[in-house]
Amino acid sequence: MGNHSLLLPLLFLLSLTTISAHNITEILSDNPDYSQYNNFLSQTKLADEINSRQTITVLVLNNAAFSSITSKHPLSVVKKVLSLLILLDYFDNSKLHQITNGTTLSTTLFQTTGNAQGNIGSVNITDLKGGKVGFGSATPGSKLDSSYTKSIKQIPYNISVLEISAPIIAPGILTAPPPSSNLNITALIEKAGCKTFASLILSNAANGAGKFDYSVSVAGDSVTLHTGVDSSRIADTILDATPLSIYSVDSVLLPPELFAKSPSPAPAPEPADAPSLAPASAPSPVADTPSPLPASPPAPVGDSPSDSPAGAPSTAADRSKLREICWRSRES
Repeated sequence: MGNHSLLLPLLFLLSLTTISAHNITEILSDNPDYSQYNNFLSQTKLADEINSRQTITVLVLNNAAFSSITSKHPLSVVKKVLSLLILLDYFDNSKLHQITNGTTLSTTLFQTTGNAQGNIGSVNITDLKGGKVGFGSATPGSKLDSSYTKSIKQIPYNISVLEISAPIIAPGILTAPPPSSNLNITALIEKAGCKTFASLILSNAANGAGKFDYSVSVAGDSVTLHTGVDSSRIADTILDATPLSIYSVDSVLLPPELFAKSPSPAPAPEPADAPSLAPASAPSPVADTPSPLPASPPAPVGDSPSDSPAGAPSTAADRSKLREICWRSRES
């Protein structure tokens, strides 16, 4: 009984893991017809959004249908079009042909961006006559310009991947942001949730003299920047409008020009013939004061004591001068 009580929860957890685990890039990688679509899911980081959600339907375009968007529009527009093809509900072949009253509206990932007004972020799905299912913008008056082609992959009721014939175009979705010269960059950064960073830009205007390099590595859906001191992953695209792109990153990048620790220089070797002199310690005011000695009679001018070595300094001033010269030679 004890073993059964442990086994059942384990099997339940394993089943949850199996159901919730999916990777959209792996699903599409088996078919080269979706290589462009798959590549842009990674570039726009929408693959991460898809993989993090439990109930979702991805409407896929083959390379020929998708090229009509990628060949004419910047990445920011491509991302909006892709977001409109990601439904926050589960639809498979059976459910498409069993829609109540023949038509329904489904919310998309584009609606969650906060940039969709009215029904622009929703898709109209209509079961047409003859077994055909049409897709179009939920905005009133929009046409059903796309249709269901075939099923690609389903993991009920977690993710469904379906192919459709053409992009779903909502009013204004193909409009790119205005040229960067007319943009308020700090306002865009603040809107993306980076208010502290925007305030730092305003309070520190760089003179442009610095040059900081970094390298880029790509692993699956992850794009990481490396400076040599640390690294940071690109989290989201704030703006992609030629000639300006703004991305948010997970952490602060530290350039080696400012933060790298340079090794301490090695001390210069002493000349082979230079005498090794230890620095004289400062005399202690009490302990090192020598006892007074009886004064000796002055030596005759021009004479030196017979027991003094030749060339030895004869006065305290001479000894101090010699010590100073020795220390300077050691420093040089």
